[in-house]
Amino acid sequence: MTNFIVQTDSAKLGFEIYQDKIILPIVNSNDLSNADSEIKQHLQLAEVQITGRNFHHKGVSFVDTNPGRDLRYVSHHVDDESDGKILAIIQEDTEKSLRVTNFYHLYNQSAIIQSWTKLENIGEEALGIEYVSSFAITGLNQFKDLNGNYAEHNEIYIPNNNWTAEAQWKHQSLKDIGLDYWVDGEKGQASTKRISITNNSSWSCSEYSPNGILVNTQTGESAIWQIENNGAWHYELTDIGKGNLLALRLSGPEELDNHWWKNLQPGTSFTTAKVAFGQINGDYEAALQAMTKYRRLIRRPNKDDQKLAVIFNDYMNGLSGDPTTAKEIPLINAARDVGCEYFVIDCGWYAPGYWWDSVGEWQPSKERFPDGIEKLIQYIRDQGLTPGLWLELEVIGIKSPLANKLPDDWFFMRHGKKVIDADRYHLDFRNPKVREFANSVIKRLVEQYGVGYIKMDYNITTGIGTDHNSDSAGDGLLEHNRAYLKWLDAIFEKYPDLVIENCGSGGMRHDYAMLQQHSIQSMTDQTDYVRNGNIAAVGASVVAPEQCAIWSYPLQNGDDEEVIFNMVNAMLVRIHQSGLLNKVTGHRLELVREGITTYKTYRDKIPSMLPIWPDGLSQLDDPWFSYGLKNDHEIYLAVWRGINSDPNHHISLAKYGTIKNVAEIYPAQNGNSSFSFENDNLNVTYNKSKMARLFHITLA
Repeated sequence: MTNFIVQTDSAKLGFEIYQDKIILPIVNSNDLSNADSEIKQHLQLAEVQITGRNFHHKGVSFVDTNPGRDLRYVSHHVDDESDGKILAIIQEDTEKSLRVTNFYHLYNQSAIIQSWTKLENIGEEALGIEYVSSFAITGLNQFKDLNGNYAEHNEIYIPNNNWTAEAQWKHQSLKDIGLDYWVDGEKGQASTKRISITNNSSWSCSEYSPNGILVNTQTGESAIWQIENNGAWHYELTDIGKGNLLALRLSGPEELDNHWWKNLQPGTSFTTAKVAFGQINGDYEAALQAMTKYRRLIRRPNKDDQKLAVIFNDYMNGLSGDPTTAKEIPLINAARDVGCEYFVIDCGWYAPGYWWDSVGEWQPSKERFPDGIEKLIQYIRDQGLTPGLWLELEVIGIKSPLANKLPDDWFFMRHGKKVIDADRYHLDFRNPKVREFANSVIKRLVEQYGVGYIKMDYNITTGIGTDHNSDSAGDGLLEHNRAYLKWLDAIFEKYPDLVIENCGSGGMRHDYAMLQQHSIQSMTDQTDYVRNGNIAAVGASVVAPEQCAIWSYPLQNGDDEEVIFNMVNAMLVRIHQSGLLNKVTGHRLELVREGITTYKTYRDKIPSMLPIWPDGLSQLDDPWFSYGLKNDHEIYLAVWRGINSDPNHHISLAKYGTIKNVAEIYPAQNGNSSFSFENDNLNVTYNKSKMARLFHITLA
């Protein structure tokens, strides 16, 4: 038996090699190195399922795949990196037809480990790949509870998504969600049940964020993960062996759930989507803080995530896709006066009327901008603001003049027909001519019009993918996803100061394949400002706070408390200011200016602070909720009262340190609220429903 450990200041992996196989018994604090051989035989590194091979699992889960379970260790090597270490472990199947390399990136400053897998066909015949794991772990959360009832001792947190209801974390015990514990003494059996979380199509977050957390309520251990793919993906949690071991499998698309199948030819290779996994001692909040550190490490370095400029966008509770020069000028002036730094003209600038099914050429409308859009953009610059425009570059409307001029190989195809979704065709970025077209649009907007910001929206989906020039529809989608990312990378290389907002009907594509490139993410299109607060309070659970853009859209005829609530929604993330500010007057407009001014006093701290949720992860329509940012010395805490009859709320802050002082920093003056603190508890009283306040808490 040979053992070896690879570790950095924050992460640790331990391996054992015996009987020509390699296993993974140690991931950070989860150490199963003293387990018996019955357990260790199931701690394999990779799952690979090939068409025509004899599978060893029952049901449809991806444990004990073949050749996954029969791979044999060949070698490993470790490369030192500036931010940590990259470990590569090479295995081959018994038929010497497939080489599997597992890669693990361990970081110095995060307990989260990035993982991916490379397959190489070293044989003489094609191999049909049905499934390959990006990361496989068996025995998670079981170091201190190896013989415990994992079904009752573990709670899984799953972030559900809906358009305008993003990052809604639901948590249940594994037993309550359907995974029962079958072990009775020495007897037991593996379950055919899997907790299966899958995303199909090209909205990577259409039903779930690509994340999960597992918390052992008995031991305080937590496991957390995310999948970094901008399309389809799959993860599952099940048991293995005698039913006494939890097994987590993370992957990009696969055949059973995502219509992905790869015909791997001799001499060729395939690399999976990257994923991330961390095992820690701590609760769900500590796990999310570890993931926040990791997200910052993998992101493209950029000035936007340091400056956190305030962005005005004309859409929400504003022009709603009907921009004209006459309407924009007073909005630009109002945005300037309250302290915004970017001004974005949202959708509609390219068509005189209804535009949904005719988009694609991205030429400005002369009817909307009689003197040319360049003149309006220059006016924005003259006010000291950076101008921006909205795009939805991956689609062509079915009534666009381009639609019938372009060949079919520009588009997603299935069964010989172009895919149509919501009156649009979807461009295929595998085609170099598509990328050339996209380059020309970006060049015109940046170099001719002078924009410094693009809101890149994405309002349709592709279905399962495209079968044109691909082994499967799912593989066509995956190749398109990767081609789009490469194109995006080239755009940022050419225009390093350009800010491109990632938007997919709000937050339907907030994955960290996209967010390793994009500096800012539109989190939601929620139009109810109270529910928008619920989403704002949990946005930093799936997106780093400095990337998480939340709308603030004061109503024309609201009151002071409505304006305050709107502002607090955005003041611990990125401010996406909107609303018809030119029609918001008097003290209410002063409250907008005050909120932005206050934000600028501490925004430089946000990129290094960690999120906290003293009241737990917010749900839509919660009566009270809170979210904060913390460092070693201070906390910025937003506290919201939704719709309820109780004006008093108690928040325990004991876990965060000793409270030295509390100050209400926004709004500076208002008679509808009061607060007190004692014994590391904050007590607030809000005199009416739908109120919010921002506090600064100094720690001893």
